[in-house]
Amino acid sequence: MVTRQRTHWLGRESWRGNGLSSEDVSERVRGGLTNLVSDASSRSLWDILRANVLTLFNAIVAGSFVLLLALGQWQDALFGFAAVGNAVIGVVQEHRAKRSLDRLAVLNSPHARVLRDGAIQDIPTGEVVLDDVILLFAGDQVPADAAVYDARGLEIDESLLSGESNPVDKAPGSEVLAGSTVVGGQGRAQVIRVGDDSFAGKLTVAAKRFSLVHSEIRTGLNRVLRWITWGLIPVMAIVVNGEMQAQGGWDQALATGTWKTAAVGAVASVIAMVPLGLVLMASVAFALGGLRLARDKVLIQELAAVEGLARVDMLCLDKTGTLTEGKIIFDGAHGVGTTPALGWEEALGWLGADPNANATARCLAAVYKYDGGLRPASSVPFASSRKWSAVSFTEGSAPGSWVLGAPELVLEATTPANVPVLASAAALASSGLRALVLAHAVRPMAAGETEDATLPSALVPAALLTFRERIRPDAATTLAYFREQGVDLRVISGDDPRTVAAVARAVGLDSASGYDARELPEDPELMADVLQNHKVFGRVTPAQKKAMVAALRSRGHVVAMTGDGVNDALALKEADIGIAMGSAAAATKAVSRLVLLDSRFDRLPGVVAEGRRVIANIERVSMLFLAKTAYAVALSVVFGGLLWGFPFLPRQLSATDGLTIGIPAFFLALMPNARLYRPGFLKRSLAFAVPAGLIITAAVLALNAYAAITGGYGEDSVRTGSVMVLALVALWVLVVLSRPLNRWRLLIVIAMYAGLLLLLIVPAAADFFSLAWPPRPLLNAALLAALGGCAAIELVFRFRRRSV
Repeated sequence: MVTRQRTHWLGRESWRGNGLSSEDVSERVRGGLTNLVSDASSRSLWDILRANVLTLFNAIVAGSFVLLLALGQWQDALFGFAAVGNAVIGVVQEHRAKRSLDRLAVLNSPHARVLRDGAIQDIPTGEVVLDDVILLFAGDQVPADAAVYDARGLEIDESLLSGESNPVDKAPGSEVLAGSTVVGGQGRAQVIRVGDDSFAGKLTVAAKRFSLVHSEIRTGLNRVLRWITWGLIPVMAIVVNGEMQAQGGWDQALATGTWKTAAVGAVASVIAMVPLGLVLMASVAFALGGLRLARDKVLIQELAAVEGLARVDMLCLDKTGTLTEGKIIFDGAHGVGTTPALGWEEALGWLGADPNANATARCLAAVYKYDGGLRPASSVPFASSRKWSAVSFTEGSAPGSWVLGAPELVLEATTPANVPVLASAAALASSGLRALVLAHAVRPMAAGETEDATLPSALVPAALLTFRERIRPDAATTLAYFREQGVDLRVISGDDPRTVAAVARAVGLDSASGYDARELPEDPELMADVLQNHKVFGRVTPAQKKAMVAALRSRGHVVAMTGDGVNDALALKEADIGIAMGSAAAATKAVSRLVLLDSRFDRLPGVVAEGRRVIANIERVSMLFLAKTAYAVALSVVFGGLLWGFPFLPRQLSATDGLTIGIPAFFLALMPNARLYRPGFLKRSLAFAVPAGLIITAAVLALNAYAAITGGYGEDSVRTGSVMVLALVALWVLVVLSRPLNRWRLLIVIAMYAGLLLLLIVPAAADFFSLAWPPRPLLNAALLAALGGCAAIELVFRFRRRSV
């Protein structure tokens, strides 16, 4: 039936012209006026490699690694694997984000229907050229921006572009935008913008701009690494000079070859300052958090987004597709106080089954069945400009004219019988329902009334029909959760403010009336003021959505934005955390940090809980790693300044790092932790780590000072004593940071103490790590220094706990 109507309409004389000729098309192709969107990559692979590999930090680490290999000290070069792991994770993470952006496309229709040389042709969307005549039928996606020439009930769904859930009637002279969808009627339009100049093209180019999600943890770690990088060179100079002097001076060290021992000591001090495992552990914690969420149908496009949502204090919600399912459903039929004309249900069945019916009327087909018995004498398709459709029957069970449309436009307000009906319709509309009236006239519509789309006279209301958007059943409970967590909520939609406000009230968000975004000031500061004072906004354009998110961020908010339409893409990208529904447009999912694959809004509380677990655990383990960096820097400066040799070999530090930090940190990072997020991660971490590092340095220095004063101890014995002091005090740091101790944390701590004992007594391990059990006086001094260090750590921890 639809095919016959299309063929009949295409043969009408209203089709003017034959479209472009082959020569016209060739000329435009040569001029580059095609619909191809730029496929320029968001970021090259070389840029990603350079940012993650070719850094001063990596150069120092790689130089140390190569030096040890050249000296034959491969046992001391184990740190190289952690450095490689960090670089690989960084490259893979950014490359995944790049691939998502490169695949971004607003247009997903592979073909377009055009009129060329007087014939209809199906061509790839990219081959559409400027001035092409495109033919539009229900179900088509508009391939390029175009101006409508001719239309018959043409309705376009622009919800993915504008956020307006109601289809838009397109009359001759109006524009249709690339990426929108034809939901009713037919039309012909001439292309006026193609490729990157079209709406879809501009959106694609803007959305492809590369950016990483803001992560307080990643920012804090990068800041520490930057400080360490710039501090490495002067500290290295101090250490190298101290090592050479400890070998008898530069001349003697170079002459006798003992400079190699000095070089190994210098590398040990340098590598000890670098918290390689912390970056790796943070990435692993993010990745495992992402895997946990993947089991709940939540796709993490960028690992740090797990942390980001836990920091959010402002959640912006799109109405259509987020709070609602994006579908119009039939709500019910309401009486009008009089007996309706016979056949009204059959008339509704025909109106719902009409191929030219709009989305609202099509909802009727599920309730009022059309058996094909009624044959219309004439009909008028729905148009948004007049807001009604009509059909006339001269025979059958529903004779007369039937009009379905907006009550205030279909019924005469001056007719006394219509006044209560219009009042009822207004009351239904104020509750958030969409109200239409079915009216009946005994006389069928004349031919002139059909062609001019004139309402029949003497219309009598037969029934009030209400429609509504289906609200997601999980929306109210999810919003209640965020309110309880202190997260502010803003509903931002392209729909009528009153409709948006009604939906907001239905999900428990207080809003007497929505704010019309057409009155929103353009100045960012004034816009931010309005956003602070209002919660629900309607008639918001895509550009305004992005500006509103930016205005909220300018006030210090960490903003998350949910959406499913192409119109949401730029706002999602601007937000700290963009969250797309699984049903969202491909372009929207490409720029989002999180995708709810099953479109279940109630997944978000679980994402928040996972983010909090990751943040709290990474903060805990960061104190372990940063304490190591603090004592490494302090030991390097102190021992270098005293012209003493560095008290550890690189391999010995690798062993102590594994026992006191690496292995326990891995388990601690994965354990449950429901602590609420608090800003200031780096400040809190350093407030404990720096004093702890200085205490460990003092304990190791005390032992070495004792050995230097008393004399007679071998180099391996002193180093072993230093390893014991460092490991025992660092393990007490692990104990205090693992509190409150539960069964699993206690098991980890005991296992690490056992590992230290095995390291000292198992011959193969002791030989590999160059450990020799110290004589009793030195052993007693080591245990005493360790005990004093542990007591000092306990005092620092208790003072810090009281002060935060």
